[in-house]
Amino acid sequence: MEFNIDLTRNEKRTFYRFFALYLGGSLFLMMLIAILYYQNEKKLYFDLTKTRMQNVVSNISSRIIFTHMSDSSLDLKQFLKNDIYKISFYDKDKNLIIGNLNEKIDFTKQFIQNEQNFTLVNDSTYGHLGVAYIVIQENLLFKSLKKMQVDIITLFLIVYSILALIGFYLAKLLLKPIKDEREKLNNFIKDTTHELNTPISAILMSSESEELTKKQIKRIQLAANKISEIYKDLTYIFLEDNSEKEDFKNINLKEVIISQLKYFEALAERKKISISTSLEDTNYFIDENDFIRLFNNLLSNAVKYNKMKGSIFIELKNNTLTIKDTGIGIEEKKINDIFNRYFRATTQSGGFGIGLNIVKNITTQYNIDIQVDSKVNEGTTFILKF
Repeated sequence: MEFNIDLTRNEKRTFYRFFALYLGGSLFLMMLIAILYYQNEKKLYFDLTKTRMQNVVSNISSRIIFTHMSDSSLDLKQFLKNDIYKISFYDKDKNLIIGNLNEKIDFTKQFIQNEQNFTLVNDSTYGHLGVAYIVIQENLLFKSLKKMQVDIITLFLIVYSILALIGFYLAKLLLKPIKDEREKLNNFIKDTTHELNTPISAILMSSESEELTKKQIKRIQLAANKISEIYKDLTYIFLEDNSEKEDFKNINLKEVIISQLKYFEALAERKKISISTSLEDTNYFIDENDFIRLFNNLLSNAVKYNKMKGSIFIELKNNTLTIKDTGIGIEEKKINDIFNRYFRATTQSGGFGIGLNIVKNITTQYNIDIQVDSKVNEGTTFILKF
């Protein structure tokens, strides 16, 4: 069986262990059911055959007794014309009177069973018409049991094959989320490495000369801020327990936004992006670092995915924060996924898909309503209502 999904060696080992355990458990359970079913059906079929043979013998015995009591004649040969049973009649000395059974009969047993047939010995005639024993033999019982065995084995193999296929695809379905998460993590590591490499390279290149120019210092500051942002985002996602935060303060959102804008001046200047604001004093109970992380991720995306010589408009009014850009926009079918961790709507710019996931976590934590309006090649607007 081949995989249509790429699994690691450990994942394949887990797959085969699970699959083998599933097949072994299914085999044991199905064999137990099949054996119990066969034994039950065999007993029922045996009892039914025995009852039918006893009925046949009882009818013959009754006719023999009635004939003898009524002093009439009876031709025993008529009972031998039977497609299902072989019948023989014996006297009190166990000598054959007439019949079509050739083998030796053990008259000490009422039922005789072997691998080929099933024989019943009956002495209910009490010697009437000289008949002391009626022996009847059935040859279909064991043929029927053999057919039943074949049918059960065939059905067993069909059902087991179906269960095996179900188990195979079930195991793949169970491993697929693990495989998807592994791929997301691998891509995340690659993207993180790439994101860190860019600012680190800028720092190394700008610090090669002994005397730094203002432009080189600005590059170093920009790269250092970028590394700091990456570090804070990773710390927030993987190291902090955000569910138990209680350090809420009634902060002035306008003042925090103004203080953070200066960190984006150099980044916006590189793409010749203009940032305009319209801010009103707005107070809100929130951890200041959380709001900074929320605002910075949104503004960072507005710059990162904007066009050259684009623009960004930031408005804080009536407890509503609006960040609008003239960037590349987001396809409508992807808007619902942009807040998922590691999801990237485009590979046009850098990033590793955790910024908007952080935004979503913070807005959920503080019951902030967030809305997204975006059009491809026209821009994106994030609206936060506090």
